[in-house]
Amino acid sequence: MHIWVDADACPNVIKEILFRAANRVKIPVTLVANQYIKTPPSPYIKSIQVAAGFDVADNYIAQEVKPGDIVITADIPLAADIVAKQAYGINPRGTLYTEQNIKQTLTMRNFMEEMRSTGQASGGPPPLDAKDKQAFANTLDKLLAKQR
Repeated sequence: MHIWVDADACPNVIKEILFRAANRVKIPVTLVANQYIKTPPSPYIKSIQVAAGFDVADNYIAQEVKPGDIVITADIPLAADIVAKQAYGINPRGTLYTEQNIKQTLTMRNFMEEMRSTGQASGGPPPLDAKDKQAFANTLDKLLAKQR
């Protein structure tokens, strides 16, 4: 098992949870971004900088992910790709993407994108709060416990 992080937009509090988990359960965590991402010294944590461009980091993760891996992302199309590869996807708010919910999630994402493009909706999700952070940690711990 490997944890991949769509790191361009991943909140720092989520990265910190991942760094602690990597060292605690000795699992590799790779942050993928189109900019340099500083990581703490650890044999389990690394960062990969990909070229700048639309979906370059997402495409890299989708290409590298293997069944059973975990991907941390808020990007719904990437989540759909990794679920199709029998990997686990978790968004930073702790929602687990599954075969059962990914189609509905993708449909809602596309609908909201259309609403924003026509000016009928604006803004994005609210900032992460303590409840979101706890939900993420709980979902991650459940997945890691399955693999032990």
